[in-house]
Amino acid sequence: MPIVPQINIVGCGPGSPDYLTQEAISVVKESSIIVGYDRLMELFPWYEGVRLSLGPDLQAGLRKIESLRSAGPVTVLVSGDPGFFSLAKLVLRQFGRENCRIVPGISSVHVAFSRICLDWADAKIISAHVSDPDQAIDQSVAKESKIAVLLGRSDSMKWVISFLKRFPAKRRIFVCEDLTLCDERVREVEQTQLQDLRVSSRTVVLLICQGLLE
Repeated sequence: MPIVPQINIVGCGPGSPDYLTQEAISVVKESSIIVGYDRLMELFPWYEGVRLSLGPDLQAGLRKIESLRSAGPVTVLVSGDPGFFSLAKLVLRQFGRENCRIVPGISSVHVAFSRICLDWADAKIISAHVSDPDQAIDQSVAKESKIAVLLGRSDSMKWVISFLKRFPAKRRIFVCEDLTLCDERVREVEQTQLQDLRVSSRTVVLLICQGLLE
């Protein structure tokens, strides 16, 4: 029985090609096929192999990957780090860990904390990208001193506002948009300003207890 090449899952970082790792670049160079959203494939303009663009139907994309595996190494591109709210979980479930290789990347949360020069080893990270977090999660993070919230929907900021109202505390609020890209913007805002903010879908909001940055 012929050996089917493994599937590489490559973290592409927060968006800038400057934040691609050398390992990610090397794996893509060796791939027969790369699979991912268009904005991720654009990070590799020099790649001359087969490109498979993913659409909203991820199951259809997985079936296409299965049909192409025998042609050579397939690399699935994911944003940020594969282990951090990414497509990697779906790929691993479909093809099995024994058939996959993960190449880590830099997440937007890494970058957000670096921009305010604060360590994040004890930070609580919440995703409001697809839907609002469960209320049980709200309770568990209310007393955390460092919280990072991943936005992505028009209603994501509404959840942040609701959370701050339900669990009032003296926090500094940093809105980090389009990190590492040419239009990156990191700003500290007051809670009263959040209601009128219009932000990019690529936004991380940091909620930091007063005193940690002094």
